[in-house]
Amino acid sequence: MRREWLGHHNPRLASLNFFFILCAVIGLLRFVGVLNAAVWLGSVIFFTFVAGPAFFSHEMLSFLPRGYAGAAAQVVIRRYFTLQEICGTIAVTHLIAEWLYSGRPIHRVMLGLLVGIIALGLIGGHWLQPRLRQLHATMYAKGSTFQQKEQAERSFRILHAVAQIPNCLVIAGLLVYLWQVTNPPSPTRFFSVNRFKG
Repeated sequence: MRREWLGHHNPRLASLNFFFILCAVIGLLRFVGVLNAAVWLGSVIFFTFVAGPAFFSHEMLSFLPRGYAGAAAQVVIRRYFTLQEICGTIAVTHLIAEWLYSGRPIHRVMLGLLVGIIALGLIGGHWLQPRLRQLHATMYAKGSTFQQKEQAERSFRILHAVAQIPNCLVIAGLLVYLWQVTNPPSPTRFFSVNRFKG
């Protein structure tokens, strides 16, 4: 009751309280943004350089035939691209939330970078990977002829090599994004206590 009375009779104190609450919200948003960027970049690096190659390593192929190893990799790849889409959605939501709470303008370069990374993820998950799955199925299908298997294997190798290009671009883009998220300008640069005075 006394806090309400103080806020009602002292607009400056109420403005200061609002300022500190806003700073706490922005701090939480910053933490979420950094955590999301770290998970996003970490998952891409882990899959590209560790998990993906592990499916076709000598250790894996010593007890799992190549066809089954490839099929298992396809299952993990689907989950991988789903995670990329979730992280991309959180990143865009975070960018909008920061703009709403801090008044910091959305930089076109950062928005363009995010859109580009998400677009590359969508191309990989919804265009490249379905074609790779289809080619993989043809390569190991019992009803496929030798010529079909040979052609599918050749196309698979080319498409798999092509798929590494957007993957590398995503890693580069996420490095820039992580740097930007961890080094934002001070929120007090964009608003002041006087802005919230009644």
